[in-house]
Amino acid sequence: MVMTSHSAATAANPVLRVAPASPAAAAAYFGASLAFHADVSDVAAALAADGDPGFVVLDSRSTASWYQGHIPGAVHLPTALIPEQAAALLDPAVPVVTYCWGPGCDGATRAALALAQLGYQVKEMLGGFEYWVREGFAYETWEGGARRAADPLTAPVDAADCGC
Repeated sequence: MVMTSHSAATAANPVLRVAPASPAAAAAYFGASLAFHADVSDVAAALAADGDPGFVVLDSRSTASWYQGHIPGAVHLPTALIPEQAAALLDPAVPVVTYCWGPGCDGATRAALALAQLGYQVKEMLGGFEYWVREGFAYETWEGGARRAADPLTAPVDAADCGC
């Protein structure tokens, strides 16, 4: 077999060692990803718009974590309590967006799974509470409202949106 310079470079390149998916497979994968995930800034924009955003935000963390800080208007329901309390707190006809601490935590994923198993439409908010705060959105603590300046590594500091 004769190796071309392109195939030799591909073999040595860890990014291309496994070939990219076909465009059709990539479209299916990324389309599915968007069906399962919501971006922090998109959630914030939907909540800030006038009217019903069409979903409820669910904080799946502990009570101590909730008091430390949470998204205004979120429903607090720790993951372990979802099977017993979801029906009393959530309308099955309204999609749920779950969040936990941040990208290093799979609590929102576990909460989304528990809700999906109960028949709820659900998405996970990527970045969790960490990125909500890092992107400069207001949050509530046991002491009242709070807000930090946007982290320039996660959000534009001089624009309304990132242009994604």
